[in-house]
Amino acid sequence: MGISDIAVDSDAIDVTCTDESLRVTLSDGRIISAPLAWSPRLLAATPAQRQNWRLISGGVGIHWPDIDEDLSVKGLLRAS
Repeated sequence: MGISDIAVDSDAIDVTCTDESLRVTLSDGRIISAPLAWSPRLLAATPAQRQNWRLISGGVGIHWPDIDEDLSVKGLLRAS
């Protein structure tokens, strides 16, 4: 299976950020983990700003309003 063949049939249901990583739990049980360095805005954000997120379109993506950052589940799956 190539990177372009990754199935994105699951939506985000939970998001956790540490000082070093982003962790997204998907509705099918998978967990995506990525370094915050992949998102300079998240890396520069305060812990409170990182915790203030909301799901976009029922979990297709994640939005952080305090830092105007949006990430898609599809993009995270392709990058990881």
